[in-house]
Parts: sequence; structure tokens; C-alpha cells
Amino acid sequence: MLADRIEAKWIDAFCEIFERCAVKAGDTAAILSETQSRPLNVHIAELALLRMGARPFHVIVPTPRNPHPVPVRSTGASEAIGKLGPVVTALQQAGFVVDCTIEGLMHAVETPEILKAGARILVISNEHPEALERMRPDAALEKRVRAAAKMLRGTKRMRVTSKAGTDLDVIMEGASTVGVWGWTDRPGTLAHWPGGIVVSFPKSGSVNGTIVMAPGDINLTFKRYLSSPVTMTMRDDYITDLAGEGADAAMMRAYLASWGDREAYAVSHVGWGMNPGARYEALTMYDQRDTNGTELRAVPGNFLFSTGANEFAGRYTAGHFDLPMMGTTIELDGVAVIKDGVLQDVFG
Repeated sequence: MLADRIEAKWIDAFCEIFERCAVKAGDTAAILSETQSRPLNVHIAELALLRMGARPFHVIVPTPRNPHPVPVRSTGASEAIGKLGPVVTALQQAGFVVDCTIEGLMHAVETPEILKAGARILVISNEHPEALERMRPDAALEKRVRAAAKMLRGTKRMRVTSKAGTDLDVIMEGASTVGVWGWTDRPGTLAHWPGGIVVSFPKSGSVNGTIVMAPGDINLTFKRYLSSPVTMTMRDDYITDLAGEGADAAMMRAYLASWGDREAYAVSHVGWGMNPGARYEALTMYDQRDTNGTELRAVPGNFLFSTGANEFAGRYTAGHFDLPMMGTTIELDGVAVIKDGVLQDVFG
């Protein structure tokens, strides 16, 4: 258990990320949180903004009741605002929004309206600041992520294979691609910290094949390294069969079925991690309450496959799996960008 004591080094790290977000003395900044947010991050954000001479204010909303049949984790679609008009207006006018909600505003229904007004949003993932400190801003990472996103946007086909048996085909034409390096300095944009991830949201009917998760791959919704194989058959974006013996496959089948929603079985996004500061073994180093698992999404060379909502394909659901897989080979139009789990030197 890490001590929830404010450390000067953590304020330093928050100042660094806010500087990357172009925060200057005199700027107004909203710190959005909910009653179940990690108080340590909320407090450090305030202290860092004040140290920089900014003018922060807090918007705190009650954590809403979970309307779903199962616990919800890491959807990127916070329901904390609840479409409250005064909250949306305050965030629109803030200019800079520090998002400390539990799930984050990346896919929240209010986010497009906030961004359209010109605000920029930094989602601080619900991690302990010890992890955030280790993955501070990196200009070289920004360059590589930008290059990867550009390559994905020009790709017609992605193929993912592995020695475990994965053979997945993804039509990339028309996919929406996002690269996140950990900060944003442009009005009307959103980023999350930690960064170092590039993902694409394929159009409807674009994903087919087989995914085999091997022991040691990760189910971040469960914050668990797999101990037994899980095989998923994909047909026109949907998991049509999820096979495997042992707790890993059993829990995934039960969780998906509990939603009673076909869209929970659909592909959300595909991509990979690129952050050299992110560690594969990090999930073993924290109590579950101290980690949100964003670091595992950013581990260099992982294939990040996710199920659930994909607004670009017209699919919406709160059911969500983030499934980083190690040891895969990812080819874009025949060019290997990851080979047997190793990120290739093709991004500068």
C-alpha cells in the first residue's frame, strides 16, 4: 500500500504535464472530480496549478449510482456529469479542464459539447501519482506516436498474428485513429496521462478472424494476468465464440453475458502501446485500488484489443474489455510495426 501523502516530486510531475498543456500564469482551469475520485490527485492538481500561477476552481459532482448489472471499470465514459447543464457550461468556459473523474471523459456524452466550445481536456487516469510520476511528458514519445497515427490513417489493412494462434484481419479504410502521447495544448482537444498509445476504431463490419490470448496476457477490466488461454472467434466485428477452460475464460463469458447487450461483444478499438516508461509487470506492484491499469495499455509492443462501444461504427454500450496482448506481430499493409511483441524501429 502506497501512502496517500502529498509529495513535492508529484507536484513537480503535475506541473510538467500542465506546462506541456500550455497552462500559463493567470489562466483559468477547472478541476473536475466526483465524490469517489482519488483525493490525492485532485489535491495535487490544485497545488500544481497554483504553483504555476493559474486560477483553478473545483467542480465536484456526486458519484452516480451504477445503473448496470455488474461493476464497471475503465470505460473512458464517465457518467458523473449526468448532462447537468451548469457543469457543462462551467467546463466550456474554463479553457483548460483537469479531468479527475474515475472513468474519465474520453467517451463521455458531454465531451463533444465541451470540446466544441474550445476547452482542452487532460484526463488524469485514476492512477496513484507514483505511477504518473514515472511516466512524465516525453517529447520523443510525441514524435513517435504522431508518426504511428499517421501510418495507421494511411493503412488499408491490419493483420495481427501470434505463435499462440491469433490470426486477425482488420479493414482499416475509414477507421478513426487517435494517438495519445500524454498531453494536449490545442483548444478543442482531449488527451490522457499516462500516454503512449495509438488506437483505431474500425468501421462496422471490418474485423474478422481469431484472437488467442495466451497465459501472461492481460485483462485490464479484471486487473489480471491470464493463467490459461482464451480463444475468441470474431465475425463481422462480434465475438461469436469465446472458448477456454479455467477462470479467465469463465469470468469473461459471464461478464459479457451479464450485460444482456450484443454490443458488449463487439470490437471497440485496435492498436498498440509505445511508452518506453510503461512496464509490463507493473500490475503486480500495486494494490488494486492503487492502479487503473493505463500503464499496461501503453507497454511498448503490446497489441491493445478492446471490446465495447465504438461510436464511429454506431455502437454504444458500457460493457468494456481492454485486453493488452504480448508476443503478437502486427502488420500494416504488409509492413511489420510490431514483431513477436517487439515494437519495430519504423516511427523515428
